[in-house]
Amino acid sequence: MRARLLAAVRALVTSPALAGTSDGTRLASVVLTAKADARKDFETSIWAEELGRWLGVSRSTVAHTVLPELRGAGFLDSNVATNSIGWATGLECWVIPMHRAQQAGDRRHVLALSRSELAVLLSLVTVLFGPGWAPKGKEPIPAGLLAGRTGRGAATDRLGLLLMVLTTGSAGWLQLCPGSVDSERGRPAATVARLLGCTAAAGAKVLKRLQKHGVADVVRKETESGLNGQSRVRLVPVAKAHGVAVREGRRVADAVLSDLAGTASGDLEIGGTGKTLGATGIEGAGQGGIAGSADLAATAQHHALHASVVTPVGDLSLSCGFSGESRGGEGRRPERVHVREDQAFDGESRVTGSRSPVTAPGPLRGEKQKKSPVDQRVERGTAGASTGGQLRAGGWEKAQQQRRVALPADLRLRVALGPVSWLWERLSGWQQDQVVAAAKAELAQLAGLGVAAEGAPRLLADRLTDRLAETGGEAMVTGPYGWLIRRGLPQRPACSHRKCDDGVRLDTGEDCENCGNVLHLRRAWRARIGADIDRELPGLADSEHRRVLEERLRERAAIEAEGLAWRQEQARAERARREAARAAAAEQAERKRQAAAAADAVRQALACEDCGRGRAAGLCEACDHRRQTEALIGEAGLLVAAGSADLSDPASIAAAVAGARTAIEEGTAAAWQEFLEITDATALGADPQAAADAAAFTAFQAAQQAVSEYQDDALALLGRTEEAEAEARRAYRSEQCRPWFQHHPTGADAVAAATNAADTARERAAEHLLAARLEQLRERSAARTERPASWTERLPGLAARPLDGDATGPVIA
Repeated sequence: MRARLLAAVRALVTSPALAGTSDGTRLASVVLTAKADARKDFETSIWAEELGRWLGVSRSTVAHTVLPELRGAGFLDSNVATNSIGWATGLECWVIPMHRAQQAGDRRHVLALSRSELAVLLSLVTVLFGPGWAPKGKEPIPAGLLAGRTGRGAATDRLGLLLMVLTTGSAGWLQLCPGSVDSERGRPAATVARLLGCTAAAGAKVLKRLQKHGVADVVRKETESGLNGQSRVRLVPVAKAHGVAVREGRRVADAVLSDLAGTASGDLEIGGTGKTLGATGIEGAGQGGIAGSADLAATAQHHALHASVVTPVGDLSLSCGFSGESRGGEGRRPERVHVREDQAFDGESRVTGSRSPVTAPGPLRGEKQKKSPVDQRVERGTAGASTGGQLRAGGWEKAQQQRRVALPADLRLRVALGPVSWLWERLSGWQQDQVVAAAKAELAQLAGLGVAAEGAPRLLADRLTDRLAETGGEAMVTGPYGWLIRRGLPQRPACSHRKCDDGVRLDTGEDCENCGNVLHLRRAWRARIGADIDRELPGLADSEHRRVLEERLRERAAIEAEGLAWRQEQARAERARREAARAAAAEQAERKRQAAAAADAVRQALACEDCGRGRAAGLCEACDHRRQTEALIGEAGLLVAAGSADLSDPASIAAAVAGARTAIEEGTAAAWQEFLEITDATALGADPQAAADAAAFTAFQAAQQAVSEYQDDALALLGRTEEAEAEARRAYRSEQCRPWFQHHPTGADAVAAATNAADTARERAAEHLLAARLEQLRERSAARTERPASWTERLPGLAARPLDGDATGPVIA
């Protein structure tokens, strides 16, 4: 669950759409996601003031900064909720990436959180920084750990605490970042900075503020020499929640964080100054001087052991003092060797406090009166590197190309290249551009392989981390550019599957099944070939057996390579064939479309069959309505005859049909008069064609309405027939005889159910009778239409026809 929620939170806060936004905006996306209601299509109901309480900011900040940034990034869709009188009561919000992931239905998507996962995420953020509330009729919800932390930097602290908790194990220890870090800040601050995507200085300040609120504790591992070694960060609430005893280490941690945050710049708050406590580690590239780090990196150099306890003494005379003794009796720990010994001992830069005359610079303490030319040249080179400008080593080297020390501004690239930040600093400007292009190409390739866009940078960062672990760390990389281009960034499929990378599927993160199959096949080949050798060449020595086995394995591999090449060629030919077939199908579809368009154009140019109007597509609108009206009148006559006429009496049927036609014509005339009353008669008279169209449409509507009414009347009449009543009685008795009504068939429930069953049966019987009678009437009408005319009816017409010229001559008997 922790891994699932961490992936979702990272996908939200590291989304490229939120690049450059404030931490409050990024935290708001997490809070709105956690409060999404799965029963309401993942909608979040909230108002600006309440969201500000969750973020630790004011309502004005939410209204003028957070919500506009979310909407501007296309990350949020919201509607204003109103009450019955139209007053705004809040916002109905949808986090668009999460909503799209839920609608896609892919449960493997990092944002496709289930209802239980959303509930756990909401409970977690409530415990960490929830504002607390008292629901009616329920136990009050207490405020979170950082609920009292409001104002400037509050959202940053809350987001940092959430990410730290999600990357912390059950013992409460924060998982620190690997690789080399800024030695001036330390690994804890670098870890927080990488989680938040900020500088190490800002991470140190966030860690210090979290320590002041009692939710984080920085503990240093004490070595046998009494000095403090590597630092570790424990999340106190996590440890206590799992029942782990938390040892009090606040004194050392306070001092550590005071030193780290005191030198930070550019953060939300200004810390005080302080002195570092421990020795520095190895200096990174481009860092000059001795860094005042409070934390030891994993690659820290070993140094000589010093006495852990020194007895403080009073004023020392020159005759009994020696280098290394304690200075003064403040009770503090001894400082490092040579600390402050490079300062000039004069009146302007004199160090305050008691000082022994022995500390004066002189040959007895090994100081040089002035620096050698070699030291001056090294200092100039180091200072040039620290400024980030053009580097000059000596006087004969050419100026190197200007380069960027920091990672690219693109958040996706910063996440992807984060594990190799130290190698990035060692690249030239042209090399950095090439690495950026290669990283973008790899991200695009991952997206093409089905990897989510928000998860591709983290996947590439994990690849670089694994490749560095194989190499042995950044310190073992001698050629950063070549290593990044040829080894670190490219995908290394261990089999023929295009989504395989070092035996891991890129889309699922699981072991590649195809690699397992290949390994199984190779082992089977080896066992089979070994058995063949034992059968064909018994008694071979081990070395000779191994040689023959290797030769046959190579032959087998060559045969498989040829087969693979042949299959790839066949696949390319099949792909070309499919593309050609697809192009031919597209061309044929285009031809059909053009032919259909041409036929439609010809049809549109035809005149009306009834009235002769030009370009009417064979039938104008008015004539079409007239035809439909005639058909509806005939249908209405059949409905009237089916409901009330005697089907054995043709005169009764004809009277019913004539009555229906007369009624429809009268209704059409009345509707036309109503239409004329509400229409401008002058405009209608100026356009006779429009008047004809309107009259035809009015008749069509009147016929439609009449057919619906006649159908209802026919069903009502047929529902009162003996057949329908008999069917209703049978349904009534059957429902009363149901097992659940047989003990009390005359009860209210039984009677109501039986009545409903009888009504339903009556309606079905009426519909069946109507359909049967209509079918009988249509068959009779069709038979009467198809009956050939008698000779008595046909002879007058034939006699009136003129004869042809050849038949007018005399008849020869």
